[in-house]
Amino acid sequence: MLTLDRAAKRFPNGYLALDDISLGIGEGEIVGIVGASGCGKSTLLRLLAGLERPSAGAAAYGGAPLAGPRDEIGVVFQEPRLMPWLSVEANVAFGLRHLPAAERNARAGETLERVGLSHFAKSLPRELSGGMAQRAAIARALAARPKVLLLDEPFSALDAFTRLALQEHLLELWSYDRPTFVLVTHDIDEALALADRIVLMRGHPGRVHREFAVDLPRPRSRTSPRFLAWKEEVLRELHVTAAAGRTAIAAPLLRAAL
Repeated sequence: MLTLDRAAKRFPNGYLALDDISLGIGEGEIVGIVGASGCGKSTLLRLLAGLERPSAGAAAYGGAPLAGPRDEIGVVFQEPRLMPWLSVEANVAFGLRHLPAAERNARAGETLERVGLSHFAKSLPRELSGGMAQRAAIARALAARPKVLLLDEPFSALDAFTRLALQEHLLELWSYDRPTFVLVTHDIDEALALADRIVLMRGHPGRVHREFAVDLPRPRSRTSPRFLAWKEEVLRELHVTAAAGRTAIAAPLLRAAL
């Protein structure tokens, strides 16, 4: 469904954020993207969203070049980015202005019901808690019924209790239509709880280091021996990538000192 083929991204200032990224994401799959800060996870997500174009290589959706944003691909950012002057309902319906009013309002109402915010439809964003505002942002993305939903650390600014509740709620939302989810996260537990596959990135520029096919049945217990074994394996590999990154940074400094 979504593919990157030897994609690289160099910004106008010369900074090479990503290099030689080849990645395929299938229909209905939940993919977690993890890695240290600065390895290009968010840039990769922007390539998949069509918000950035590769400097080299190719990005494609459904076999066709991905030349820009598409209605079939929704994005949820770390901050809710709701328009403060619009009601929750109007925020959710904002991207549906091409639809007749009756259909637009019905779809917004249905989506708010799914995320548990129907009683707050007429509220302004400032009247919502952080978790509720993020649910509204997810509802806005889902209201367009995208085939793909890209999530860039959507729960990282929330407290632990709210984050756990929204992770479970996200899986429930996925179960309705089973769109493709791609989730950038620093939280290994979150990636293991949600994803069918984990893509581990490393380096400057960022590259795909390893992929893990997570074979844990749902619902997943975070205290089960298999879950903890998976967590240990991913963390071990993260430590390896971190050590490799420190070596890569230190080597030119050492050569300069000599």
